[in-house]
Amino acid sequence: MKKKNSQLSGIDVLKYKICVSGASITGHCTPDTLNRAEELGRYLAEQDIVTVTGATTGVPYWVAKGASEAGGTVIGISPAASKVHHVKTYHLPIDYHDLIIYTGFGYAGRDLLLVRSADAVINLCGRIGTLNEFTAAFEDDKPIGILTKTGGVADRIEDLVNNAHVNTSKIVYDDDPKKLLEKVLELIKAEEKGLEP
Repeated sequence: MKKKNSQLSGIDVLKYKICVSGASITGHCTPDTLNRAEELGRYLAEQDIVTVTGATTGVPYWVAKGASEAGGTVIGISPAASKVHHVKTYHLPIDYHDLIIYTGFGYAGRDLLLVRSADAVINLCGRIGTLNEFTAAFEDDKPIGILTKTGGVADRIEDLVNNAHVNTSKIVYDDDPKKLLEKVLELIKAEEKGLEP
């Protein structure tokens, strides 16, 4: 469904899509990470942003739950080739999603499609898959938000990029989900200025 955005001089624009990436297994995350993930999902829904997840357990599941319960749209990108494969082989959930796209590409292939399907990526907590999604987003020059103080790779990314001596102008950090989302939206809107007639 298209909506009008007066800031783009009446051009029809699609809703923003933000991929949220985080740990599917959360034992190493900070104690409040899942609550903050659910809170982030609610904020995405309140801003009429489509939430995109890896259609998995843990952090992405709680983001999807928050967004769905707040009336938002949630799309999952699955590593599996079918719904049966998704549930029986990968043991992944299907609830709290409006649509799940079954890629059949496994986790590494799914990660790339997940990142490329979105306008921006937000990382919190995380393990190696989250780091893979971060680097894919970075290489694709996507706006990236890091929800800090959530544990895992999310709390190490700033040191990694600083030591890598790369351009970090499209990476923002905050420990507050609402403030982080506002910063990410600013990055997206700055990119869209080039679309104005």
